[in-house]
Amino acid sequence: MRKIIIAAIAAATVLPAAAASAQSAREVRQSEREVRQSQRDLARARAYGDRGDIREARREVREDRRELREDWRDYRRTHGDVYRRGVYAGPRGYRYRPVNVGYRFTPEYYGQRYWINDYGTYRLPRPGYGYQRWVRYGNDVVLVDTRSGRAVQVYNRFFY
Repeated sequence: MRKIIIAAIAAATVLPAAAASAQSAREVRQSEREVRQSQRDLARARAYGDRGDIREARREVREDRRELREDWRDYRRTHGDVYRRGVYAGPRGYRYRPVNVGYRFTPEYYGQRYWINDYGTYRLPRPGYGYQRWVRYGNDVVLVDTRSGRAVQVYNRFFY
């Protein structure tokens, strides 16, 4: 009897957390869809609408992007254990400096040891086919074109 009660209490505490996290991921996906739809509406307003339509469509895009950022922050907050990684050990002579799109890395910084192969776990977009790789650089995540070493996309302060 005691085991049944303990199992019931454990299930009662675990199930709502699992449902909440699934709901949060679903909210992020829905917000992403809303942003894409708003951007299509804005393009349509620019092509066929007047100034009022364009202004309204821009406002809608801003609101949807703001909601997406809030949903994404909530998702990261509830899944914090995924975004905590060990200390970054860069190549010899490593010194962190913030990077932007277009920054050129030397090959030591985007070697196989720094690749993020499970980009889906971190909800990162799929890298382009061919020569693009997600790479950890300090607590940042950078999409690097491995042919040229150029940063294609940068997410600063991605890991805790």
